[in-house]
This record gives sequence, structure tokens and C-alpha cells, in this order.
Amino acid sequence: MPIAADLLAIMPFPDIDPIAFSIGPLAIHWYGLAYVAGILLGWAYARRLAANESLWPGHVSPISRTQLDDFIVWAALGVVLGGRLGYIFFYDLPAVLRSPVRALEIWNGGMSFHGGLTGTTIAMILFARRNAIPIWSLFDIVATVVPFGLFFGRIANFINGELWGRLTDVPWAVVFPTGGPFARHPSQLYEAGLEGIVLLLVLAALVYGMRALKSPGFITGVFVCGYALSRIFVEFFREPDAQLGYLLGTNWLTMGMVLSSPMILLGLWAMLRARRQAALQL
Repeated sequence: MPIAADLLAIMPFPDIDPIAFSIGPLAIHWYGLAYVAGILLGWAYARRLAANESLWPGHVSPISRTQLDDFIVWAALGVVLGGRLGYIFFYDLPAVLRSPVRALEIWNGGMSFHGGLTGTTIAMILFARRNAIPIWSLFDIVATVVPFGLFFGRIANFINGELWGRLTDVPWAVVFPTGGPFARHPSQLYEAGLEGIVLLLVLAALVYGMRALKSPGFITGVFVCGYALSRIFVEFFREPDAQLGYLLGTNWLTMGMVLSSPMILLGLWAMLRARRQAALQL
């Protein structure tokens, strides 16, 4: 473990204002723009996938562009409501019970990916049933484009100087304004790279190179498993939430690990199920 003297400023935090710009009294934050960018880019990519019928079973797209346009509202509500409620229940429930108004204070904690995933899943199930869309194919489309949101969200976390990593003396360590006078892992960038860029490229290779969308549910399984493995790996470098700390021992098991671990089994199950279903249809 590096001594304190070795943990002093290695790389200064970039001087980026969390407020991107203001319109009169209205301040537009990078965090909000990240959500907008992730949703819009994901929507554009999803429309492209839906229009390419050669990617789908029987060369028939399971969803129209019009239906995707309608679904973006459902998805946005699922992400925002699920993400906020997930953070409250998983990370901040005692504080919210003491002061219920804290539930509205997004700046006190923010959002939970696992909560957003749950909210979006509920939105997908309801939308698919209402519009007679194959549920696993809708899952696959959303799973393919989620890395856009993950990438921009983690970049916004970095700009905000939040969710920083553990103390370190690596050359690329950063001294965050809210993290004390010590250098820390820029774990937000690790997550942006793994959960965003790497996962996006892996899924795109499966979609276009292996035509994985022809096995409904397989892409979903790869995404769920890939995200979980990426998150668990980064948790070894990320500082746990102050109100929770480490759940076991002094420097490892975190809530992020606990919530992500079952996702590995769920993802593997989805992939095996998709392969069995595809084999039965041969």
C-alpha cells in the first residue's frame, strides 16, 4: 500500500465546470446532457438495427421505426425513475427514511445502474406486450445500444468529480476536488472504457459479424454478463459509497459487486436459452 506521501498530487483534476451552459436562470449540467446524448445515440442506432431486416430471424424486423420512436419515451422514464429509486433503495434508504425530501435531491447520490436496468426492463415488458413485439428481440435491441448511455454517463461522473476511485500512485492517477489531497484511480474512465466502448464493440461484432440477433436473447445475455464482469472488475479500483463502505473485510466486497454477481448467472442463462431455442428451430 503506497504511503501517504506517495499519494499526493500526481495529476491535477481537469478544470471542467459541471454546468455545460446556462440559459438565463436555467443551468444545463453535463450529467443531464450525458443522459440526452446516450438516449438519442442509442435511439438512432436502434432504428438502424430495426431497419436492417437481414439481421433478424426470417429476415423480418420484429419492430418498426415508429414503434421505436414511441418506445424511447418509455425507456427514458424507466431509466430515470428506476435509476433514482434504485439508488435510494440500494444505497441511501436510511437517509431518505430520515428525510423523505432527500429522495428528490439527485445531487445527493444520483442514480443506480442496476435500478435503471430494472426500470427499463419493466418498461420493455409492458411496451412489448402492448404492441405485440417479441420480448427477447426488444431486449436485444436495447442491450445493443445501452453502452452509449453507460459511456456518456461515466464521462459525466468524471467531469462532476464523483464516484472516484481508491487511493493509488499509478502515473495516470487524478486528484479529485472532492476526494481529498490524494491521488486516486479515475475509475469513472475505466468504466466508460469497459462498459461503454469495449462492450459496444463486442456487441456490434456479434450483431454484424455473427448475426447474433437471429438467436433472440443471446445479445441480451452477453450484455448482462459483460456488464457484470466489467463492473465487478472496476469495483476493485472504485471507492465504495461512503454511507455503505465495504460490506466484507476492509478493502473488497462492495454493493456494486453484490448487485452485479447474480447478473453473471442471469446472462449465462439467457445465452444458453437463446442457443437452445435456435437449435430447436433448425
